[in-house]
Parts: sequence; structure tokens; C-alpha cells
Amino acid sequence: MTASDTQQSILIVDDSAFEQRMLVDLLSELPYKVSVAVNGLQGYQLALAQHPDLILLDVRMPNMDGYTACRLLKANPITEDIPIIFLSGADADEERIMGLSIGGVDFVAKPFSPGELAARIQVHLKLARRVSRQRAAPAAAPAPAQGRPAEADPDAVLVNAARRLIADNLASLPGLAEIARSVGTYREKLSQVFREQTGMTVFAYIREARIRRGEQLLRDTDIDVQDIALMIGFNNAGNFATAFRERLGTTPSAFRQTIQHKKTPHG
Repeated sequence: MTASDTQQSILIVDDSAFEQRMLVDLLSELPYKVSVAVNGLQGYQLALAQHPDLILLDVRMPNMDGYTACRLLKANPITEDIPIIFLSGADADEERIMGLSIGGVDFVAKPFSPGELAARIQVHLKLARRVSRQRAAPAAAPAPAQGRPAEADPDAVLVNAARRLIADNLASLPGLAEIARSVGTYREKLSQVFREQTGMTVFAYIREARIRRGEQLLRDTDIDVQDIALMIGFNNAGNFATAFRERLGTTPSAFRQTIQHKKTPHG
């Protein structure tokens, strides 16, 4: 293999010219091909076009922040496997937790040690390669056409990103405008494509998602009904029971009793 065969590509997404230059200088000394985007939307578009091996993604940027870009990247089958390392000037726990929970593999606070960042990049590139090899391993089976997944419908990516956000935040969902902003669009557009893609309004989908999660928690855990209600975004057990009965024709408590009865051996 020549060096060019093994050279991996890194996409830097940062609105600061100073940070871009510093990162380019650091990575240019290493065996990486480097490209740069100045905001989340441009970063997302470049990732679709270039399919880099790793993305360094700033959190706070104008037009589209890093979290929004990450949600879109992870919702698109073309880019969902690309490891994302968040870079942020704020080392707040909430920012770190948010970055990791939406799909980032790492979170590095600025100012960072160049040596540490280079080491983290190397670790995540190795991990990604290992995962990629493992996925390609069962070559005995007739393989589908190799290469990247077919290009995803942008509307489907939007809806997929919104569905993931909803699933991860059932207990305390923001309003529709904020959900839309968090996946890089506006309320009216999200409402339209959500209905086209799922046949449901966003609110109907949220209600259904909450009932489905409640059903799963009632079946698989011993968590109190009141606590389940709060975990999935209902104000109290009464509201949960009403919605649950409307959807499934029984109360949460009765549903759980039926499940437990079926699990109990008879005789």
C-alpha cells in the first residue's frame, strides 16, 4: 500500500479562522487529508460530498451549530458512521453530555493540547476502521452492492433526526419550533415533511412514542407507574392513564397486571 492509499481524511467544521488555521497546521504535520467548513450546514454538505474518515466539529457556530449538524449527520445513512469529535470553548458538563448523547464519540475542550487531540483522533480512526472491518467480515454471504448507501432523501433525514431527538427527550421535549431548529429547519417545514413521511403530525407522533415507551417500561421494568409517567413526559399518572387507556383500551396498572399474570407459571 502506498501512503496515499492509507491517508485518511478529516473534516474541520469551525467558524473561527484562527481555530481553523491552528487545526490545519496540526493535522497537516500528520498523514491526513484535511478540508474545512465554516458552519454546521456547510460541514454537513461537505461530509455528504466527501465522506471524510472523521469530523472535528465545533459546537457554537452561526447559522447551524454543531449539535444540529451532528443530528443530521447521524440521521443520514451516508454519514451516520463517521466518528465526530466535538470541540468546544465551554467545558460545561451539559455541553459534553449533549455532544456524546447525540452521537459524538468524544468531546475536547478548547484550548486543547495538540498532542492529546492528535492522540484522540488516532484512537477514533482506529476504532472506526476496526468496526468497518467487522461489518465487512461476513463476506461468505452474498454481499449487496458495495460502496456507500444510496443518497438519502433530505426530508427523510430531517424526519429521522427529529424522531431521534424526540425519542431521546420524551421527559422534557421542547416546543415544535425548537425541535425544528434543532434539526436545522423551521416549524412549518418540519410539520409538512413529518406528515408526508410518517402520515402523522409531530404531536401525534410524540404522543404515540410516549405511549410505546410507557408500554415497554410497564412490561420490562418494575418502575412505579407515577415515575414512568414523569419519565415519558406526562405531568402525572392520571394523564398517563387517560392517554394509555385511549390508545390501548386498558389502564397502565391493569396492563402490567395482565403481563405479570402471563409471566407467572400456572399449575
